[in-house]
Amino acid sequence: MAEQNIEAKLKNLLKQEKIQLWNPPFTLEDNQPGLQHMQELSERYAPLLGLSVSEVGGALEAIRVQAVKRGNGNKTFRETNVATLELLLPRDSRKDPKTKTYLQTRLDVSVQDVVDRIGGEHDLRFIKLILNGRTLTADRRLDEQGVRNHSKMMVLKVSDAEWKQQQSKEEEKMKNQNESIQRTQKCFQILSERDGSEDPQTTPFLEIGDQKGNPLNIPPKEKKALILAMGFHEKGRSLMKKKQYDNALCHLLQADQQFSKCGSVLLRSVDNYAVLQLDIVWCYRALEALSCLDDGRLRLQRAEDCFIQCYGEQQQRLRMIKVESLYSRMCPDSEKMAQLMTLGFTEREARLGLRACQGDVEEAAIHISNRRQEREELKQRERQKRRTRMDAICTLTQLGYSRTDAARALHHAHGDLDRAYGILLDSSQTAQASNNNTEEELSPQKVEQLLYLGFERLASETALRLTGGDVQSATQLLLDNQGVLPAELLSVSPPSTSTSPSSEEPSTSSTSTEDDELVNEVLEDISRHEEDYLDLTLEEEGELIDTMKTYLSRGSAHTVS
Repeated sequence: MAEQNIEAKLKNLLKQEKIQLWNPPFTLEDNQPGLQHMQELSERYAPLLGLSVSEVGGALEAIRVQAVKRGNGNKTFRETNVATLELLLPRDSRKDPKTKTYLQTRLDVSVQDVVDRIGGEHDLRFIKLILNGRTLTADRRLDEQGVRNHSKMMVLKVSDAEWKQQQSKEEEKMKNQNESIQRTQKCFQILSERDGSEDPQTTPFLEIGDQKGNPLNIPPKEKKALILAMGFHEKGRSLMKKKQYDNALCHLLQADQQFSKCGSVLLRSVDNYAVLQLDIVWCYRALEALSCLDDGRLRLQRAEDCFIQCYGEQQQRLRMIKVESLYSRMCPDSEKMAQLMTLGFTEREARLGLRACQGDVEEAAIHISNRRQEREELKQRERQKRRTRMDAICTLTQLGYSRTDAARALHHAHGDLDRAYGILLDSSQTAQASNNNTEEELSPQKVEQLLYLGFERLASETALRLTGGDVQSATQLLLDNQGVLPAELLSVSPPSTSTSPSSEEPSTSSTSTEDDELVNEVLEDISRHEEDYLDLTLEEEGELIDTMKTYLSRGSAHTVS
């Protein structure tokens, strides 16, 4: 650990002075060290670190050798796809504790193949490989589990019985982890496809809105990706609260993938993406994934950029706040917390209120009361909106349309009942004309005209059906929708023969008992409070600050006064 600390300090000095030890004059053509220049560098750095010249010289040579090997490894990987991996062997298996052990292998091989190689070369019978705090699964490939060129893998020995038990546990853990991800994804896919045609009290559905509850108009594809991203993020946060950081990180990385499918304009307008980056980095810290430091730095920069875009350049003033001072301000006084709780406020409200008002009890009480009133007004607006929507759906179903078609038409009409009825009526007339003129509207000549313009055959045929065979109208319809017709235009149907809503066929996405159970199960883990992500006790943050202060005090002990 001491050697690693010295090397880290030296690397920082080298980086500041832009010194590259793998290049001349520090490394000669035969990869041997340039002794004179290495000696001069050691003599210059030794007083800065309060160490002997020989200690600094040895550490610099270790850094140089590692850099040369890394450069050779990069060249080999580019030319042959053979990666160089660093192995952290058990202590009793190291021939020389100061010499690093490397393994060259392709990354498209299974972990079991690598385990067999390591076991044979180092006389180890039962072992497992650890990368970034996670045990690699034996039957999966290296690259599928995040192994890259120059990755560091820890090799752990296990007994025969422990090996079998560990294998069983790991398989069960991976199985549960994959099932959790799959169930979370299916849950939010179901929610993203629901249109609110059912009673929201019994059949939940999602609407994406801003902080004031106003709905956001988002293209269907991006909306689905955003719902999945937010769903994975919330599930990951619930696992973080349970200290299940390994499983949480898997869900958060899934959320990151879904966010990447959203447009850059959308990501710049919401802070969810920035908060996700912070949560991923926190999981890296909790798992002590040192190999993820570079990725963590990039994610922190990404989060800062996103916050600045969301809240303005003035947020850069946060850089000037010392971490410890900020931590003290974020930890409310217990007596002030008690005063607010005696007024009838919850612990969460008291904590968030004091943070928002810099510890002023009176201001915090006013702030909490205002927030309560805002939330109640928002709930009332949402209830009224739902009642209005359900009344409109009932009105349309009384005219003979199905609940699903009525809900989709209302969605397309942004809640306007008259416009929704017009959409359904136009669709009915178009469908009737389509039934009477199917052969004419789908004549090969008309379809070929649309194909010639670059549209897909299925979209062209559908557009012709919807427009009664009018090529010009079909072309305009396709252009308005960029060649891809929205679901509401594809699924709106004419009035049914029966006007009784009870005679409708139930929607498989909204009435399936299995789906409802899955949705309810996943939603149980997710907080309904909009400020849950701000309500942290900061106990772990305090422990981290104490740890960092200990490291800093140790480092200062080695500096020259």
